[in-house]
Amino acid sequence: MLIDGHGRKVDYLRVSVTERCNFRCQYCMPEKPFSWVPHEKLLSYEDMFEFIKVAIDEGVTKVRLTGGEPLLRHGLENFVKMIADYSPTLDLALTTNAFLLEEAAQKLKDAGLKRINVSLDSLKPEVAHHIAQKDVLGKVLAGIQKASEVGLKVKVNCVPMKDINDGELIDILEFCKEKGYEVRFIEFMENSHASVKKGLNSAQIQEIIKSKYNFTKNEREGNSPSQSYELEDGYKFGIIEPHLDDFCSDCNRLRITAEGYLIPCLYFEDALSIADAIKAKDIDSAKEILRKVLQDKPEKNKWGSEDQSDRAFYETGG
Repeated sequence: MLIDGHGRKVDYLRVSVTERCNFRCQYCMPEKPFSWVPHEKLLSYEDMFEFIKVAIDEGVTKVRLTGGEPLLRHGLENFVKMIADYSPTLDLALTTNAFLLEEAAQKLKDAGLKRINVSLDSLKPEVAHHIAQKDVLGKVLAGIQKASEVGLKVKVNCVPMKDINDGELIDILEFCKEKGYEVRFIEFMENSHASVKKGLNSAQIQEIIKSKYNFTKNEREGNSPSQSYELEDGYKFGIIEPHLDDFCSDCNRLRITAEGYLIPCLYFEDALSIADAIKAKDIDSAKEILRKVLQDKPEKNKWGSEDQSDRAFYETGG
C-alpha cells in the first residue's frame, strides 16, 4: 500500500505518454510552438510499463493515460494491452480530446481500455474553433459517438469560460444527458500558459443550471475530485472545484510524465525522475524514488500563492 506523508492512501496513477497535442486550447497551451521533447528522451512504453507494474504491485488500482494528446503517440493500443493483460481488474482509463478517437476507439476497447474522458467545451463549431484554434467539433463528436458505440464508458469534461462558452452550459448538459454521458464542469485552473482571462466558479456554474433545472447536491463519491449534483429526473453531473480549501484533503493521485518525472501534485514544481533507474532495470531504486515522492507530497496545492507552479498542464496530463 502506498501512503503519503499526510497519511493518505495513494492508489491512482496518471501517466502522460506525450506532451504533444494537436489542439492549442486557450486554457492550456495557446501559444505553444510545434517544438517538442525529442522522442529519444521519452520513456519507451516498455520502460513505462516497468514502473506501472511496480505501482500496481504496491497498491495502485487506477491508471489513467493522458498527454498532451495521448492518441498522437503511435501504438498506444499496444501499451494499453500490456497494462490490461498484467492487471485485468485495473480501472484503466484515457483522457483525450477525441479528435483521433473515431479511428482508435475499437482498437483501444479490444486492448482492454475501460473508460474515456473527453474534452468538449462547445457544441458550436465556431466557438470550438476559437477555443482549440482549429476546426475540431465534427471529428470530436464522431469520436465520442464511436467510443460509446464500441462500449467504452464516456465522461465529458467542460471548462466554462466567461464570454466564450458560458452561454452553452445548459446545452452541453442536455447533450450529455440525452446521450447518457456524465458531464463534469471544471473550474478554470489559472496557469501562466493560458490566454483565458476569466473562468466561471462553481457558484456561477450552478446559477446557470438553476435557471432551468432544479438539482440537489450529493455526497462526494470516494476520492473523486468532482462534486456530484443530481437533477430531479436522476441525471447526475459534476463540478470540479480545485479552489476549495478541502479539495486536496483526500487526494490519492501521483503523476508521471513522458520523460519519467514523478510529480506529487499538479501545482508544484517538485518532481523526481525515475527514468535512469527504470532504464537500468534498477527496480529497488525506482521504489525508493517513489516513496520519496510520496513522502514529499504536499498536503494541499498552493493556489494563488507566489509558489504556484509554472509547469504546463500538457506536460502533466492535468
